[in-house]
Amino acid sequence: MRTFGVEEEFLIVDPSNGSPLPLAADLLRLQDPGEPADLSTHPMLAVELHQEQLEVITHPHSSLSGLSAEILSGRAYADSLARKVGARIAALATSPLAVTPHSTSNPRYDALLEKFAVVAREQLTCGCHIHVSVDSDEEGVAILDRIRSWLPPLMALSSNSPFWDGADSGYASFRTQAWNRWSSAGPTEIFGSAQAYHQRVADLAATGVVNNPDFDARLSARHPTVEIRVSDVCLDPRDTVLIASLVRGLVETAAREWKSGQAADTVSAIILRQGAWLASRWGIQGELLHPLTHKPESARNVIAALHDHVRDALVEAGDAAYVEESLHRIFANGTGARLQRQAYARHGRLADVVSDAVVVTHQEPAIYEPLTPVDLSLLVPNPVAKSSSRSNAGVYAACSSWFSRLAGVSRLRVGRGRRLSFAATRRRSSGV
Repeated sequence: MRTFGVEEEFLIVDPSNGSPLPLAADLLRLQDPGEPADLSTHPMLAVELHQEQLEVITHPHSSLSGLSAEILSGRAYADSLARKVGARIAALATSPLAVTPHSTSNPRYDALLEKFAVVAREQLTCGCHIHVSVDSDEEGVAILDRIRSWLPPLMALSSNSPFWDGADSGYASFRTQAWNRWSSAGPTEIFGSAQAYHQRVADLAATGVVNNPDFDARLSARHPTVEIRVSDVCLDPRDTVLIASLVRGLVETAAREWKSGQAADTVSAIILRQGAWLASRWGIQGELLHPLTHKPESARNVIAALHDHVRDALVEAGDAAYVEESLHRIFANGTGARLQRQAYARHGRLADVVSDAVVVTHQEPAIYEPLTPVDLSLLVPNPVAKSSSRSNAGVYAACSSWFSRLAGVSRLRVGRGRRLSFAATRRRSSGV
């Protein structure tokens, strides 16, 4: 079983007015100096480019239930430190309110700020990076070559940054637009081998512009993993678990394709960039590029194709039931982008968008209603998932238990409506 882990970046906010606060260094100093040297079960914290954000890093996990538990505990731990200085932690990929970030001073970040100027100064964005274990660099690069077309749907599912500089950007994930200003950000062409990958990285370094490229997906410089970097930090921690599960499924599926001799899709990076733009602009509310045809289709059809593509890997990992339910939930309730806009429509103040986001970040009782009524009793695992091993139901129950204990009973009011059937969508989707 491949292990996986998550890096989530959060805003540190003032609960009274929603403004980001430059307190990351203070939060790190507040960590208990008496903590044991063995941090194998303790959330790991790190500073980022700006002091208004904090990174929380999980350990590697083989089970979805273990990962979900640490995601929740990491958010809670970071928030407990923030509360000590009158702040809160919010899973917002950009700040809804205008802000002038305060940079973190160290040699690496000082060099970035000097070289990239306003791009670096304005880069107060929070992403979610998923690491999945690989056996070798050769396998890792083969995986990178085979998952390229499937990454924009992950952007769409995680979209959580509609506001920028105090206004609605019109995008579901404006973080993606801001991030792509870095010189090496975005999708890559096919590498073909680990040697070619490392040569490309060396060639980039030789330009003097970038040392560690910001590819959408890359080999980790520190761990024996591939690192998938396209997602916004998810407002709802359940969405983070979903994205992690889908990424592990993509990695495993790609590795099997490589081992069976299946060639990678050679679609050009400029086409993939258009798919990323559509995902950034619309999230799951419009059309996305289908990963197999590279033509526009409804987001529902494209996400169904992604689900179908990784189904076998999800079933074998015991993740199928959780993923199925989570996809139905997101299409019923919306991603973080929709939830933020709903909050603004209710309150009329961006400060209240941040306040509501703090609630959802930590899975306190839900306050959002689905825009499309849906009978949640119909959101059951698909027949393939039902017939899988007991571990599938066990993981689903464990994940549900963790979230239920923290969130309590949801306040979502459920109406009678048409079933959101991904199975039916797959049958209608051309070529899938």
